[in-house]
Amino acid sequence: QVQLVESGGGLVQAGGSLRLSCVASGIDFSLNAMGWYRQAPGKQRELVARISRSGSTIYADSVKGRFTISRDNAKNTMYLQMNSLKPEDTAVYYCNAFRFTDYWGQGIQVTVSS
Repeated sequence: QVQLVESGGGLVQAGGSLRLSCVASGIDFSLNAMGWYRQAPGKQRELVARISRSGSTIYADSVKGRFTISRDNAKNTMYLQMNSLKPEDTAVYYCNAFRFTDYWGQGIQVTVSS
């Protein structure tokens, strides 16, 4: 059974920081590309950042220079360090794993107050 469990969300003031974690089980973590997506109220789910098996990364333009995605294959864990948070970063953040199919976490709320 595949499980992706996010943690680290919450309420923060604009300009603050949060670090999200995603712990994976039931998959061969090191063979999966991993990513963070987010969905704000009334909007479609969008890519925030992805990291390949080899560690290559891509970011949405809106978060470049502020967010950093990383992974620790020994711990089956992916991270998203979010700095200089803005109110428009408010959303439910989802962990994603992809190899032959997509797996998703349950999502975690991030709220940035102005």
